[in-house]
Amino acid sequence: MDTQQVDTLVRSLYQAVDNKDVDYLSHALSEQSRFRLGNYPEVTDKTQILEGNRQFFSSIGAMKHSIDNIVFQRSDQTDSTHISCFGTVDYVRLDGSDHAAVFSTFLDVKNGLISDYRVFADLSGL
Repeated sequence: MDTQQVDTLVRSLYQAVDNKDVDYLSHALSEQSRFRLGNYPEVTDKTQILEGNRQFFSSIGAMKHSIDNIVFQRSDQTDSTHISCFGTVDYVRLDGSDHAAVFSTFLDVKNGLISDYRVFADLSGL
């Protein structure tokens, strides 16, 4: 992947997340994926990953990610691209109140699909 492809992937992913678009995630994740959000347990079953995202999306009113930086590195050993990004996410709780958090995301992408998706953010305020 080149710089433009990585930028497009990350921004498309977070636009889909902001839109609570589980169908996008279904197409963006490889069949053999690993996902972790905050302190929640790691999930490796794609169906469970999608269901976990559905549940999280339904637990909040809205969210908007602002990405501050994207860094990537290609791996010749695993034929994948390792991507890191960080920024701020502004949440709207179901009661209409706001909450902001910083986040860091680590992705591994192989053949254009996300195989490893780890998001670190303090979600305790939600």
